[in-house]
Amino acid sequence: MTDIDHRADPTAPPAPAPARAGAARRPRGRPLLYTSYAQDMALLDTRAKKAWTAALIVVALLLSQVLVDETLALLATALIAAIGAIGLNLVSGYAGQINLGYAFFLAIGAYTGAALSGDPDGRVLGLGVTNILIWLPAAGLVAMIAGVAVAPLAIRLRGLYLAVVTLGLVFLGQHVFKEWDDLTGGPGVGRPAAAPELFGLRLDQDGPLGTREQLLYLLMLVLLIVFAVAARNLARSRVGRAFAAVRDRDIAAGVIGVPLTRYKLLAFAISSFYAGCAGALLYTVSGFFDPTSFDLLMSVQYIAMVLIGGAATISGSIAGALFITLLPRFTRELPALVPFISADTTTYPNVFQVEAVLYGLLIVLFMVFEPRGLFGIWVRVRNYWKSWPFSY
Repeated sequence: MTDIDHRADPTAPPAPAPARAGAARRPRGRPLLYTSYAQDMALLDTRAKKAWTAALIVVALLLSQVLVDETLALLATALIAAIGAIGLNLVSGYAGQINLGYAFFLAIGAYTGAALSGDPDGRVLGLGVTNILIWLPAAGLVAMIAGVAVAPLAIRLRGLYLAVVTLGLVFLGQHVFKEWDDLTGGPGVGRPAAAPELFGLRLDQDGPLGTREQLLYLLMLVLLIVFAVAARNLARSRVGRAFAAVRDRDIAAGVIGVPLTRYKLLAFAISSFYAGCAGALLYTVSGFFDPTSFDLLMSVQYIAMVLIGGAATISGSIAGALFITLLPRFTRELPALVPFISADTTTYPNVFQVEAVLYGLLIVLFMVFEPRGLFGIWVRVRNYWKSWPFSY
């Protein structure tokens, strides 16, 4: 029998149906089983992550139309703090280089942005460049230069020695900024913060697009998304893997060919750039600041953001920044609940002392009971519901 007769034979098995277009490309098996390197390295590698990210962005945008201006101003400050926390997490969480002098780099960015956008005829130094597309990157670059200058110390030191050296930057910066009255205005006097202007629209004033607080909140939300995506892509790149190798075992990383000098320098430079940008934005909401703002407590706050949120995670940095920034709102209510805690700074104990104690206490508790921070708690909850009703 010929091939033609065989195909025409009614007793022959039916030919398989042609595959639908794209069926061969559809992954089979487990939903989270990656079939290519591109899938494994995708920024949002599951449908759930894409859906939740889109939902969070939509909710964040809607909050600008729902919340009152006072709450929006507080959230805008938290979003700025998240940018700074991401920068500190890059150098300390991802690269393993302890930096206790983060307030110094925040101060450099704050005064650079304020000096560039300040009034040329004012009582303090100002150049009148109010375009945020100019003074914001400039603030980051000046802080980056300072970070590169400090980086040689990081190359030669590590652990406690590096922590003590970077801690000295806070006190050095406080002395310089308190004495430099032409730039800072002096302690107790201060100077206006950077004035954000974009395409001729002043974002720190009420306008046709919304109130001052709404505009600043939306601006900080967009900037946070940009900085967070950039940091997440950096962490997934070869640079991020080199940072992790240096953090876990720098000697072994050097043996396998990772240039320690280059990547430690790069970690401090990128982190300082984030700090400079966050510092320039930090006081645009309040509109005013002075040299006493950048003290050791500020550095401790940012360390708390990283450790409480989760080291070496971008989303943990954001969660930690929101947690620490919103914490004072709740501690201010303590005098009404706990009679012996006062709201007056001249009475002891007061709410400000309680806040300082809480930062240290929360760091200790999270390091002991949940080293991965809020991100670790979220991972546990997520894994529980993914495996439910099974216990494994």
